[in-house]
Amino acid sequence: MSVKIDRSKCIYCGGCVSVCPSNALDLKETRVECDPEKCVNCSVCVKFCPMGAISLNKKDK
Repeated sequence: MSVKIDRSKCIYCGGCVSVCPSNALDLKETRVECDPEKCVNCSVCVKFCPMGAISLNKKDK
């Protein structure tokens, strides 16, 4: 699984960054980035995002 951020929906509020228990999300100047090495796929960010801009996707093997 991996976090996917829909940049057309994201308003860069930083809420997902603040609730991420593994500190996998980082708010950059024009985007939110996820470090897949830190992400534990807990989906807290998905549930928290007010814009519905975050989803969990299966990684291609």
